[in-house]
Amino acid sequence: MGEKKMPNSTPCPAQYAVDLFGGKWKTSILYQIALAPEPLRFNVLRRKIPRITQKMLTQQLRQMERDGLVVRTFYPEVPARVEYTLSLLGKTLTPIFEQLCGWSADHKNSVEQARMSYVSIPSSPVN
Repeated sequence: MGEKKMPNSTPCPAQYAVDLFGGKWKTSILYQIALAPEPLRFNVLRRKIPRITQKMLTQQLRQMERDGLVVRTFYPEVPARVEYTLSLLGKTLTPIFEQLCGWSADHKNSVEQARMSYVSIPSSPVN
């Protein structure tokens, strides 16, 4: 029997994954949650990513919870406590992030050199 293919509107299957955890903040959020030895409370997570606003952190966490990457646990205490962990699905991204971190460390200087070279090239007219 052949595999059932899912309809895909993007030409590259990897785009689906990048759409799930790409963007300005999701990678940083997932990285911080993955590194934590225990579930992270909302404000602890916010302090680990200082430039993110409370609204944006909330929005990104909700999207990742909806997509099954993050588990949100609410404790009805006074004051209320909310903790975040990676779901089993989210944990499958850990080796990918480790590879991305390794690639970044290995190639950061090359990318910076390419950017410097690009800036110093006189611009040519665009057709």
